[in-house]
Amino acid sequence: MTKLVRDRIPRLCKARFVRVDRETMCSLLRYKLLEEVAEFVRSPSVEELADIVEVVDALSRCLGASLADVLVAKEVKRVERGGFEEGYVLVE
Repeated sequence: MTKLVRDRIPRLCKARFVRVDRETMCSLLRYKLLEEVAEFVRSPSVEELADIVEVVDALSRCLGASLADVLVAKEVKRVERGGFEEGYVLVE
């Protein structure tokens, strides 16, 4: 099983760990995002949300951007399309 873990975990566990190249790490981060979102869905908390943000931060670097760049893009979309504060649901 291949599972991306936080950088300090190998120092805390006696399990076997290997380092992967950047391309592999970026690919694994996409799966890590799904894992963290599933954990948040099961158990919503600020800590689980923080895990998602940590993965998003790492993914932004994979794209050659920063978390600040992601937040700017978020604001542009918010201005253009709005946020998710009013609770509209599309009925088809």
